[in-house]
Amino acid sequence: MKKLIDWMEAHWVSPAYSGWLLLGLSVFFFGAASNTMAGWLYVISGTILAVLAIAAILPERTLRQLAVTRHSISPVHAGEPIVVELTITNHGKQIKDLLQVTDLLPYILDIPKTTVVEAISPGKPHHWVYVHPTERRGVYRWKQVQLRTAAPLGLFWCRRDHTANAQAVVYPQVLRLNRCPILDEIGDTPHVRMEQYARSNQSHEGFTRALRPYRWGDPMRLIHWRTSARYGELRVRELEILTGGEAVVIAIDPAAHWTDDDFEQAVIAAATLYDYGDRNGLDVGLWTAAAGLVHSRPSILMTLANVQANETPISELPQHLPIIWLTTTLDLGSSASPGSRVICWPQSSQSKPDQPTSSSGPSSLGSSSLSTVTLAINPTEDLAPQLQREP
Repeated sequence: MKKLIDWMEAHWVSPAYSGWLLLGLSVFFFGAASNTMAGWLYVISGTILAVLAIAAILPERTLRQLAVTRHSISPVHAGEPIVVELTITNHGKQIKDLLQVTDLLPYILDIPKTTVVEAISPGKPHHWVYVHPTERRGVYRWKQVQLRTAAPLGLFWCRRDHTANAQAVVYPQVLRLNRCPILDEIGDTPHVRMEQYARSNQSHEGFTRALRPYRWGDPMRLIHWRTSARYGELRVRELEILTGGEAVVIAIDPAAHWTDDDFEQAVIAAATLYDYGDRNGLDVGLWTAAAGLVHSRPSILMTLANVQANETPISELPQHLPIIWLTTTLDLGSSASPGSRVICWPQSSQSKPDQPTSSSGPSSLGSSSLSTVTLAINPTEDLAPQLQREP
C-alpha cells in the first residue's frame, strides 16, 4: 500500500490524511442518502466530491513550469562546510506557492535537506542556499531534487522529481607543519636543507616575477589589486623563489593491508607532506596506483580525494626520483631510488612505533636488503607532531 501511494504521489496525486477523511465522509453521506432518499445528503456528498476533484487537480498544476538549476560547489577540505545553492525558477504566469523542496543528498553525507518556499512570482527565481558540514574526504555526487506540494487545499500531495547534477569534492585535511625532517633531508646526495630554502624565500619576499590570473586556493595576500582593477579580474603575483631543484614523489602503497583509519591517516599525511614541500619550494609529485604520477595542486588534491586502498596499479612507480613511501610494512624495496624514505603504519604483528625499524617484508616495490630511513606512525597519537619528529 505504501509503495502504491508513493507511486501515485510521484506520477499523479495521493490523498493526504484530510483527503482520505473527506473521501470517507462523502461515501458515508452518499450511502445515507441512498437509504433515506434525502436530497440534502446527496448535495453534501456531491459537494465534497467536487471539492476533492478540484483539490486533486490544483497541486499538479502548481508544479508545472518550474525549473531547478544548481550552482557548482566549491571544493573544501575535510572539516570545512560545503555551500550548496539551488535556484528554482517559475516560468509560468501564476504564482507558485507553498512548495516543499528536498535535495536528496547521498546517504553517506547526510539525510535529505528540506526547505519550504512560501511563494515564487511569475518569471522570478527563488534561491535556496544551505551549508552542510563535512567529516571525510571524497567526491560525492547526487542529482535528484524533489518539489512537493498540497496547495491550495492541502487534501492531495503531488511530487515531481527534477535533475540537478551535483558534485561536492572534499579534499583530505591538511595539517600545518613547521618542520618535517623526513622531507627536509630526502635525497641521495648532501644538499641545502629546506629550512635554507625557506630563508631564501623570505629574503626574496616582495619581488614580483610575473602576474597571472587568480586560481582557486591562491593566498589573498598575493593578489595585486591595482592590476586586478585595471584588467577587471583578479591577478596574482608570482614571487621570485630560490630553490635547490630537489624533486620528490609521495607514494601510497596499494599492496599494503590497510585498515580504514590507517589509510585515512596516510592520505592526510600525503596531503600534509605535499603542502609542506610546496610551501617550501620543493618539487613534489604524488603517485597512486589508479592515477599514476600527478603534479599540480588541484590534480594532487583531487587524486587524494578519490584514492582508495588496494587499487589496481595502472603505471609503475618512478625509479629516478626519491620516494616517500606510505605503507604498513617496514620495507621500501630495492627498485626505489637511493635516498628514499618510508612512513609506516605498523600492524600489531610488527615492530612498535617507538622502536627503530629497518627490515624487509612484502611490498609492491619488491624486496630489499638495504637499510632505509623509516618513520613509524602511532595511529593513536596526533599525526602532526609525529611528522615533525626525527625519523
